[in-house]
Amino acid sequence: MKEIIIDLLSKELKGKLKKEEVENLVEIPPNDELGDYAFPCFSLAKIEKKSPLLIAEELKEKLKLPKEVSNANAVAGYVNFFVDKKILAEGVLSGVGKVKKRKGRILLEHTSINPNASPHVGRARNALIGDSIKRILEFVGHKVETHYYVNDVSKQIAMLALVFKPKDKFGDLLKNYMEVSKKVKENPKLEKDVFDLLNKFENGDKKTVALFGMIVKKAIDGQKKILSSIEINFDSFDYESAYINEGKKIVKDLQKTGKVFEDENGRLVLDQKGVGLEKKMKCPVLVLTRGDKTGLYVLRDLAYTIDKMKEGRNVVVLGEDQKLYFEQLREALKLLKKKAPEVVHYSFVLLKNVGKMSTRKGDVVLLEDFLKELINKAKKEVKKRGTKGDANKIAIAALKYSMLKVGANQTITFDLNEAMSFEGDTGPYLLYSYARASSILKKVKSKKKVKIVDLKKQEIALLKKIGIFPEIVEKAYEGFAPNLIANYCYELASLFNEFYHECPVLGSDEEGFRLGLVGVFRGVMKKSLDLLGIDVVEEM
Repeated sequence: MKEIIIDLLSKELKGKLKKEEVENLVEIPPNDELGDYAFPCFSLAKIEKKSPLLIAEELKEKLKLPKEVSNANAVAGYVNFFVDKKILAEGVLSGVGKVKKRKGRILLEHTSINPNASPHVGRARNALIGDSIKRILEFVGHKVETHYYVNDVSKQIAMLALVFKPKDKFGDLLKNYMEVSKKVKENPKLEKDVFDLLNKFENGDKKTVALFGMIVKKAIDGQKKILSSIEINFDSFDYESAYINEGKKIVKDLQKTGKVFEDENGRLVLDQKGVGLEKKMKCPVLVLTRGDKTGLYVLRDLAYTIDKMKEGRNVVVLGEDQKLYFEQLREALKLLKKKAPEVVHYSFVLLKNVGKMSTRKGDVVLLEDFLKELINKAKKEVKKRGTKGDANKIAIAALKYSMLKVGANQTITFDLNEAMSFEGDTGPYLLYSYARASSILKKVKSKKKVKIVDLKKQEIALLKKIGIFPEIVEKAYEGFAPNLIANYCYELASLFNEFYHECPVLGSDEEGFRLGLVGVFRGVMKKSLDLLGIDVVEEM
């Protein structure tokens, strides 16, 4: 329906506003009495040198309304449109509008947890956002390849190498890392040993390379297992060590710009004065090497980024603590005359009664343990209700929805009890709404003729919400914003439950139409949840 109104206005306003501008201006009024869609005329006031009120009146008179629009009026500088509810219902039941399809391949890098421990709950936000973005990109037609960048040339791995034993299990890594981290901090000799190991690794010492490899493999295998348990998988694992030689070449390329110098500690640094970073850094420099001239992470990251960008469009998901670093990286890429990827930054996850988590300090809640707790709570709730709900799916839905419903730039305070509630703005509530629709459809013995008569306000509200699914997906795609899909799911579920309580389906005179509406709701809800990486349940 919105597209019909956009086309109608675009034809009338040709030469004054582009179609894209009209599309951005058309809005949904806060009150149904004001119409189903509205077009504000204020942006036309300067063009036509008239008041918005007069423009709205004149525009309304000129428009030849199509059959899908039953009426239009002009109020306070807006042209308000009222859609024909019967045609709206017929349109929704015949199929929700299609999303504009794109082409092209996108390389999406996300998660990329340091391979030194089991991931904590805060790190899961990167993976969940990345996975949902992948699903949205694929839904609109892109071919997406997901990559995980493995930081296998790090101080963290070198510290673990000091105490690692082949018999160590994945679960031992965090404890070992915390213990050795404390010792290295207190003992300068141990810190020197760490840097010696990094030097050996960079220079290809076989024993050191093999040791690092054993630690990293154990970590990555463990991380993959945990992430795959919540249905997050990757097409490629790319290793930082593969870019050591390219990183060395990048130092030379940057030196040619005349902006690299050696600081008082013997490190090579890139001067980044004059690029707008002065307010964020007292001394705007990007450190490239240690004093012994072994390369730092940034050199391999530059090489990796340049390599990725050869593949075409590239998107990366990074924590907000990486914002300044990414700005520095982008400026270095400019000097090298290379493009930077598109970036999605996300904020921290706080746990109620825990706060911000840190692997280094050891004050973490591991994702693996947190999932077990969620599953146990889900099992208890299912048992209490006497249903056959899938506790694993319910728990994962609780985790994913609680993480994804909040905009990426906002901090999350995760409350486990709140997330597991079967009522309110939660994942289990969405699954319950879907299962309720499935339950209704299972009871149907024979199809009845669809008869659309006087529609109740709950039916109209649900129809309109279902109808804007393509628009929501479009906005989520444009803004890399899974939270728009998540919020839509909740609004859709709430309207369905209002409809369910006020509009009897089975045995009613409107059974045929209402069954059709339940079926369309169920399909759109399933697809919306899938875009969040949430599996539906048929019983709950």
